[in-house]
Amino acid sequence: MILSEILAWSSLLMKSTALYFAYIVLRWVFARRKKWPETAPKMRFAVVVAARNEEAVIPRLVESLLGQEYPRELFDVYIVPNNCTDDTAGAALRAGANVLFCQQPVHQKGDALRQAFEQLDCCGYDGYVVFDADNVVDRYYLKQTNDAFCAGAQVVKGRQVALNPKQSWVAGCYDMYFAGFDLLFNLPRANGMRSAKLVGTGFAVHRSVLKQLGGWNTQTIAEDAEFSAQCALAGVRVCWAPEAITYDEEPCSFWVSLRQRKRWCSGVLQVGRKMLPELAASHRSTLCLDMLFFLLTAQLQPVSALLMITSQTVNLFSGNLSIQALVISVSLYWLICSMLAAVLQRISRGKESRNFRSVLLFPLFMLSWMPLQILALFHKTTNWQQIRHGMQDPKITCFR
Repeated sequence: MILSEILAWSSLLMKSTALYFAYIVLRWVFARRKKWPETAPKMRFAVVVAARNEEAVIPRLVESLLGQEYPRELFDVYIVPNNCTDDTAGAALRAGANVLFCQQPVHQKGDALRQAFEQLDCCGYDGYVVFDADNVVDRYYLKQTNDAFCAGAQVVKGRQVALNPKQSWVAGCYDMYFAGFDLLFNLPRANGMRSAKLVGTGFAVHRSVLKQLGGWNTQTIAEDAEFSAQCALAGVRVCWAPEAITYDEEPCSFWVSLRQRKRWCSGVLQVGRKMLPELAASHRSTLCLDMLFFLLTAQLQPVSALLMITSQTVNLFSGNLSIQALVISVSLYWLICSMLAAVLQRISRGKESRNFRSVLLFPLFMLSWMPLQILALFHKTTNWQQIRHGMQDPKITCFR
């Protein structure tokens, strides 16, 4: 009886958040998106990359940054090595970047960013652009960011795609996942004057925002979600710039992917526990409401999943649910999810991609979020674990 009541209330809350997100999608996904007007290069950028044991990939990233179609005198590249046991700093210097060393202990990425921004505060930059060390950046990224800033944007999130979608089915699933998130989350929010999702790479922050917030002050392992919540509370919108593209190297191993995504789930749960009360108490704008529903959904999903699994297991063993009905439900899910994956792959890659394994296994990739979210409820991830980078794929074309 108690389980049924809890499941009912959880289901009601989940349906409420689902209706809200459905409204956003249906209301704005088909609206005509306004592109940022082209303007002459004006903004001066500091490109900041927090790196830990990334000697293998730093040269590739720096090369793509120094090759930007943007005046060289208007941007500088800074690598921030932290807790390294390899020659990340030396590789950055040899590639042509500047190196900033942290003066205080670094426990998560947010600590490195905070110290970097503090050191660069007196250098007169108009904005700070953040990437991960395993990225390759489209040559027009800074140009597109300049256009957005000149049009009034204060925080800009570019489009993120997989650098290595054909290297494994897992990497291909990441590519489709990003495409789906852009289509169903970022695009309607861009059209509806709400905030895009600010993930941990490929974003830019105007210096005025850091002044307003008193610097970069994140404390969780999901510094991107925490900073997004801080922006919402300050009334600062995260603008989406899909023409500013970041190519992100994705894990090729399913087990490494599980470890990475479990860290993401744990981090967002941390942010929710920290920021939800303040967001709920704020009535400043729709930005807070939107962020509230996003973080609330992250809290409700694992609870609902756990209760649903428990309820269905009880029904199965009590005879209220047949194995045949369960097989039919799973088969329908697999079919619909695979069809969606095929559409997302076409949207992301056009006719160039024929990654059938990723399409067929995309339902497994999405289904695996459920146990990861449940695990994150009971086992917090507090420490960063290295994911080895440095793949080489001659089929990749990173520059337009």
